[in-house]
Amino acid sequence: MTSPAIPRASGGTASGVPRGNLSRTLLTAITPMVWGTTYVVTTQLLPPAHPLFAALLRALPAGLIALAVTRTLPRGAWWGKAAVLGVLNIGLCFPLLFIAAERLPGGVAATLAAAQPLVVAVLAVAVLREALSVWRLCWGAVGVLGVGLVVIGPDAALDMAGVMAGLGSAASMALGVTLTKRWGRPAGTGPTAVAGWQLTAGGLFLVPVTFLAEGPPPAIDASAALGYLWLGLVGGLVAYVLWFRGITTLPVASVAVLVLLSPLVAAVLGAVVLGQTLGPVQLLGFGLSLAAIVAGQLPAPARLTGRRPTREPGDPASS
Repeated sequence: MTSPAIPRASGGTASGVPRGNLSRTLLTAITPMVWGTTYVVTTQLLPPAHPLFAALLRALPAGLIALAVTRTLPRGAWWGKAAVLGVLNIGLCFPLLFIAAERLPGGVAATLAAAQPLVVAVLAVAVLREALSVWRLCWGAVGVLGVGLVVIGPDAALDMAGVMAGLGSAASMALGVTLTKRWGRPAGTGPTAVAGWQLTAGGLFLVPVTFLAEGPPPAIDASAALGYLWLGLVGGLVAYVLWFRGITTLPVASVAVLVLLSPLVAAVLGAVVLGQTLGPVQLLGFGLSLAAIVAGQLPAPARLTGRRPTREPGDPASS
């Protein structure tokens, strides 16, 4: 199944990024920024020791709402594709991420998650048949370094199971992102429907995992209800609609590098809400991460490729 036709952009910007790409990138960037609020919401509003239950409520209700709004179900091969993408992007990614967060200092877990752009750069070669981009790999490494400087403290310790879970979470979502790009979405089907399919599939996968791992759900008071509503409606429904829309209309590597915004937003909220300190090292990390995000939206310089710049697959300015 091929992706729907994508309109040509009407012009460019001084940075070389088409205007159509810029607006889509800014909308897509909302998603990792919203995800960056998860830590503060979880620690300040939600019951402790139930992270998978939070992930379940983030996914399944949002997916069912999207299905009710769009009244669109998958057809044919898309039943299987939606299940695979839902498990990769949500069902597997969330539990592995929470295992990493439990067994590792938060900064180490966030840095491992920031490796996703590197994994996507490699998968784009194997799955999308794109040329290996040294530009993407180098800036992806800079982004990981930047996030590490922002969030890793001096008392960071490594646990092999936690490290493997963190890398597995990044790899699961990276493969999900890459396959989402490869498969696109059925003609005439909007991003809300596709997001609903994946959120529902991922949520259903999480149901037995959650109750086997955590037992009965916790008591929910007013603050917890507010937190779950934020995670489900904004962090789930709105965020994933924008995310899957961005994946299908932008170069996959450009979308993947936007995930670096999530730990940066979490660090800013930690400073503003929780009184955590951001010193010179953290500010340097911010600068490196933001540079990686901006560079990830630009085509590789011609001198690095030995040929004239070309549009990447998914670029709205390509013909």
